[in-house]
Formats: sequence, structure tokens, C-alpha cells
Amino acid sequence: MGELKVDKHVQYILSVEKKKDSFEALVMEHLRMNGAYWGLTTLDLLQNVASVDQEEVISWLMSCWDRESGGFAGAIGLDPHLLYTLSAVQILALLNRLDVLDIEMISEYVAGLQNEDGSFSGDMWGEIDTRFSYCAICCLSILRRMDKINLGKAVNYILSCKNLDGGFGATPGGESHAGQIFCCVGALSITGSLHHVDRDLLGWWLCERQCTDGGLNGRPEKLADVCYSWWVLSSLIMIDRVHWIDKSKLTEYILNCQDSENGGISDRPDNAVDVFHTYFGVAGLSLMEYPGLKPIDPAYALPIDVVNRIFFSKF
Repeated sequence: MGELKVDKHVQYILSVEKKKDSFEALVMEHLRMNGAYWGLTTLDLLQNVASVDQEEVISWLMSCWDRESGGFAGAIGLDPHLLYTLSAVQILALLNRLDVLDIEMISEYVAGLQNEDGSFSGDMWGEIDTRFSYCAICCLSILRRMDKINLGKAVNYILSCKNLDGGFGATPGGESHAGQIFCCVGALSITGSLHHVDRDLLGWWLCERQCTDGGLNGRPEKLADVCYSWWVLSSLIMIDRVHWIDKSKLTEYILNCQDSENGGISDRPDNAVDVFHTYFGVAGLSLMEYPGLKPIDPAYALPIDVVNRIFFSKF
């Protein structure tokens, strides 16, 4: 088994921002806020976040803030959305600069997207998904404004998306999927509601996601993908069943997906790398306590020292 090419991955992350005119950058422009979160968190896990100009990051980030609604867009001039609002808040928490936010206005924006049944819409257009429940709960928790929403209804809606196999879907009756399971289990963890989860049943479904090549997939009969190293592992850790998978085989799978020459991690061995899979690969290794990486919190998807700073300091 090889080793994590830390220096190569740091250089890869730093190089991505410089390729603003590439085809990849243009088609991903609407996700730029998410990309910034993935890249910066990867750098912090690799203990290299100081290699970026933090004031430049904050200046760009705040230019994506919609002063009318209170939410953040994925890039300058686009519409605000919960997905990007959470990423913006996570980035500022990572950089220890939550002080630049209008916390009350952002909290009101997030709370205003809760529906009567406890679910959350992603934005003003009304799409509902348990991803957005997680985004809202995680965001408000970081801002310490969870009292802005009806928490009981929010939890009950998430529980209504639980399936007979122990997993969770995007909406009631939706197919169980590892990404949605992370969102639901993460939200339940943050709200202190994990007692509603059948840990053995869900743990079995999740550990069954390990494929013969050591990687994890998101649902039955699918190929392994590095990103599920995060979605599955974090969920297993939160329900205390992570010992049900083979960590050494998963570690080997992630390391085999590295570009050892140019840096970055891909979804599967020998595929093209991207920031998304680089983050989730490094985050997965962090969850498995890979040497040299900062530990990451499985519910907040931020380094543990950042989460501790949020809840044990004043702002």
C-alpha cells in the first residue's frame, strides 16, 4: 500500500483556483462555494490551510452574500441556496471568521425555508430534500441559532424518511442512499436524536456497501466511489458501528485513487481527479485516523478543533 501524497494534494488544490477559465471551472461555476469548502477543508485536514490568502477568500465569499434574502449563492450573481449558505458558514468557521456574518439575517433566511411539515426547501423555488434539512440544522447549530426553527417538526420529518431497511431517503418513501443517510443521521446527531435510529439495522445496510475492491458504494449493485468513504464511514461512526467494515482495505482503495504525479484523488483508480473526491478521500482517511491528518468531526464535516472552537468560545 502506498502513502498519501500530501504535498502533491496541497499543490493540486492550490492549482485548481488558478484555472478559472478552464472548461471544468466554467461548468462548475454554480458550485464554486461548495468547491471552496471542499478545497479549504482538505487543506486544513492536511495542515496546510495557511497556504491560501484568507482575506481574499473572505472577500470573495462575502461578495456571494445576498443582502436581500440573507442567504449565500454558489458564485457571484447567482441565486442563494441552503447548500451554499452552509458551505459559506463552514468556511468562515474554518477560518475563525464568523464575526464577518450578519448572523441574525442568515439565521432568519435559513429558518424561513422550513415548511409546515418540518421539512426544508433548498431555496425560494421550493425543492424539498433531506439534504436541506441537514444544511439548515448544521448551519443554525454552527451559528448557535437552532431556536429559530421548530426542531421537533424537523426531526419528525427526517424520521418520516426512514425506510424498512434502516436507511433514509431524500423524501418519505425515497430509496435509501448513503448520501441521504449521512444527511439524516448527521442532523439527528446534531439535534441529539440518534436514539430514533436502529443502529444495528442501519449499520448492517451501511457495512454492506463495502465492495470486493475495498471501496464503498452508495447503494446496492453500484460501483465503489471514493466519496462514499465519507458518507458511509461518518454515518457508521455516528452510530458506533464503524468496526463492521475493513478499514485497511478502504484505506488502500482511497490511496489507489490518487494521482501520485500531479495530486488529487478520483472516484475510482485511474480516473480523472477533482476537488470533490479529493476532499472526501482525505476526509475518509481522517475518519480512519490516517497518520498526519487532522481529525474531522463526522456530523459537522469540519476538523474537530474547529468544532471545539465554535462551541467553546464566544463570538
